[in-house]
Amino acid sequence: QLPFTLGTNRFGRQLRKKSKPIQTDSSQNEPNPTGWRVTMGNKVVTFTEQELDDYQDCTFFTRKEILRVHKRFRELRPDLVPRQMTEGQASSVKVPCECIEKMPELRENPFRRRICEAFSRDGQGNLSFEDFLDALSVFSEQAPRDIKVFYAFKIYDFDQDGFIGHADLMSCLTTMTKNELSPEEHQQIADKVIEEADVDGDGKLSILEFEHVILRAPDFLSTFHIRI
Repeated sequence: QLPFTLGTNRFGRQLRKKSKPIQTDSSQNEPNPTGWRVTMGNKVVTFTEQELDDYQDCTFFTRKEILRVHKRFRELRPDLVPRQMTEGQASSVKVPCECIEKMPELRENPFRRRICEAFSRDGQGNLSFEDFLDALSVFSEQAPRDIKVFYAFKIYDFDQDGFIGHADLMSCLTTMTKNELSPEEHQQIADKVIEEADVDGDGKLSILEFEHVILRAPDFLSTFHIRI
């Protein structure tokens, strides 16, 4: 069972200590006054080898995919996100939620704001690179079903109380249908979902009860996906 607070590594694995940025000039072996990380031939790199190892350990991405995720993240706000990230910037430099929502994969999704909030450590939907990496990892084809279910549950849990109650269902229906249905119709649908899925009769859905419902949808895994 996955925890609700997953910290830097949202999949519960212990990250190894990150190595210090490489700051040597390959020709003179002296400190690099720019502070940029360089490799042989003075090629600027985005992350150290250790950082790439750490990110690969706690996501479902290869090193090449991690660098591609960083490229996509930087394209959202190149004025904010550096091409080469120093230690700490990966978790401190944040792209505003409204920029994330404009991604082609999200702009038509009625839950785009909730998706950002579910992966945002500040709770406001603003994402650091590590938040963004977590999100795209969960939405990748390689992510297992139980992790996708967990985050779908978190997205639908509007009041963040660890259950999907009647108010959460009403919020979901309002988000999905806008003004297409009346409040009375929303009420009827929410009542019906609780009636059919609430196994223990407490008037709300636990993550296990939610899983039984969501997995009935044959297209859940294919729609809970973002291609990088």
